[in-house]
Amino acid sequence: MNNEAFIQKVAEKVSKYAPLYGICVHSPIIAQAIIESGWGKSGLASKYHNYFGLKCGSSWKGGSVNMTTKEEYKPGVVTNIRDNFRTYEDFDAGIRGYFEFINTSRYKNLKGVKSPEVYVRRLKADGYATSSKYVDNIMRVIRDNKLTRFDGNGDGDMKKEELTGKVLSGKEIIDILAKRVINGDYGSGVDRKKKLGELYPIVQKRANEMLS
Repeated sequence: MNNEAFIQKVAEKVSKYAPLYGICVHSPIIAQAIIESGWGKSGLASKYHNYFGLKCGSSWKGGSVNMTTKEEYKPGVVTNIRDNFRTYEDFDAGIRGYFEFINTSRYKNLKGVKSPEVYVRRLKADGYATSSKYVDNIMRVIRDNKLTRFDGNGDGDMKKEELTGKVLSGKEIIDILAKRVINGDYGSGVDRKKKLGELYPIVQKRANEMLS
């Protein structure tokens, strides 16, 4: 897969999930996937579908793999360590996993942000990465690959009342999707199934409940 194909593949999934979590800009996330996964070619990405270097943490209940990584706890001093990283079953789950990872109170200041640079600076300040050059590197990748073409008007398809900055529960996300199904945002039949992917059964069920 060439670089542009990887960009397009990531962008498609980011556009699918970002609006569900109140994330308005897509370019920083695509750039993160490029850097963190080495264009999808790192061992963690190619074998385990973790495209963002997501570590397990105490709350993770899924699969894991122990691998070597580099951290910069002191500016300019890079240290090799081993840590446990999240594993995912496929590409779609790996991209969705990023949004699940940041759907916590720690990263709630990312919701509704429309500036790529503000998003990255907040992400860094929130403790997502230790590299002192993380912001510069992300912004360089955005510029070099013209990734802002995926940002649109900055609003995604989030409604104003959904951009609250709060952490959404799984039920709230399903409710948002179900309301959009009812409004016709996801079409019908095969088209709806394709757009919603593995979420289709539960979203359709919820939409039916709302209509009953």
